[in-house]
Amino acid sequence: MGQKKMRNYATMKRTLSLRDQRLKEKDRLKPKEKENKDPSALKEREVPQHPSCLFCQYNTQLGPPYHILVDTNFINFSIKAKLDLVQSMMGCLHVKCIPCITDCVMVEIEKLGQKYRVALRIAKDPRFEQLPCTHTGTYAHDCLVQRVTQPKSTTPGDRDLKRRIHKIPGIPIIIYNIQRLHVKLHYEHNIT
Repeated sequence: MGQKKMRNYATMKRTLSLRDQRLKEKDRLKPKEKENKDPSALKEREVPQHPSCLFCQYNTQLGPPYHILVDTNFINFSIKAKLDLVQSMMGCLHVKCIPCITDCVMVEIEKLGQKYRVALRIAKDPRFEQLPCTHTGTYAHDCLVQRVTQPKSTTPGDRDLKRRIHKIPGIPIIIYNIQRLHVKLHYEHNIT
């Protein structure tokens, strides 16, 4: 009728005694209890400070020749639209432009393989300035967001990267729109 009752073995997690010989001296000390923090207390957090020149009516550190950071997706979009990157940038800004590509963007293009060999050939163009990366890993978005705080404009092809760069005041973004490049200025930022 009913189920046979089974005895539960090891239902509690077994712990070592503080007097156990296998423990070392530092492990024998009782762990300190964490202080319960008051939820109504003010929380302090550090927010990265942006240079003061970026909060003016325009970015005072930008000037010709413009150094433009190029993303992997932007190179691919320009290939699909059959645009010469350097010529279309000069046509958009009406001044000399130096496209810059970081090492992590170059590695990202190399990892894409044989399908993107044209993008790799464009990225290795001598008109592009190679920027060395000192960080570990090959995630290009973090590197580009970090470098944007320096006086450079950027050309993100990815929506997520555009949103991240949009939060930084005073950085113009060059976007691809209907077979042309356009400059999108973001000087109307909320300073918080």
